[in-house]
Amino acid sequence: MFYLFKSFIQMKTLLNNIDLNEALIGKSNIGFVPTMGSLHKGHISLIKKSLKRSKITVVSIFVNPKQFNNKMDFKKYPRNIKKDLNILKRLKVDFVFIPKTRDIFKSKNNIKIKLKKKEEILCAKYRKGHFEGVIDVMTRLTKIVKPSKIFTGEKALKQLLLAKKYIGNNYDSRIISCKKIRDKNKVALSSRNFLLNKNELITAGKIAKKLISFKKKGSGKHDLKKILNIQKNKFNRLYNIRIEYLELRNKNNLKITNKIRNAKIFIAYYINNVRLIDNF
Repeated sequence: MFYLFKSFIQMKTLLNNIDLNEALIGKSNIGFVPTMGSLHKGHISLIKKSLKRSKITVVSIFVNPKQFNNKMDFKKYPRNIKKDLNILKRLKVDFVFIPKTRDIFKSKNNIKIKLKKKEEILCAKYRKGHFEGVIDVMTRLTKIVKPSKIFTGEKALKQLLLAKKYIGNNYDSRIISCKKIRDKNKVALSSRNFLLNKNELITAGKIAKKLISFKKKGSGKHDLKKILNIQKNKFNRLYNIRIEYLELRNKNNLKITNKIRNAKIFIAYYINNVRLIDNF
């Protein structure tokens, strides 16, 4: 069996499906954390939950080309495998899976994802094929790892709900949703944050704080859709950003709503060509 970086003795790093399958023979209660690398405290919180609730924890690092509708976005996505492996070693993860693209896509995927017209909302409206690509690769990874539990964050809530629908309902793998982690400026942690400079992170923090405040004060307001649209224009003008969407939706079915109760504010915007998403 071939392992990458032999100095990582306790943590086994596997580069193909066959090695991973051999390593997991006879193992049960497997926790799985799929990532695209450039690990941060958000990923670490997911991994710690898996370590606590599973006998074996597998972390994958695979930058999925199918979820990018922009080749340049895929190319510039932050990658730092050495740093990631050091983090995972300190956490005492059991297995790290770093597959090649050909290993992921060499087999047919039995579950075909096709969003309905009414499901083409939020990121699906602006990134054609994004969610189909995410769920396709999550499904393939699930078939390879065969985990009991898959740990994923709530920052991309639409993605989480689709994972529960297409993976949780079709495989013996339970989707465990975990709260998003924010930095001291209230910015939701994301690998894309590594692409921002200090001033851009400050701007992202100001936006987050204003929306957190808006959510707290919004229960007594009427016509929240109109108010959010005004806020959207203010943000674009004040912070020199480009907002794709700023919407209030029910957190359970993601339908547009005008009531704060059981709702979340969803936002996606570009700051210096870096796309950030969040919900509050």
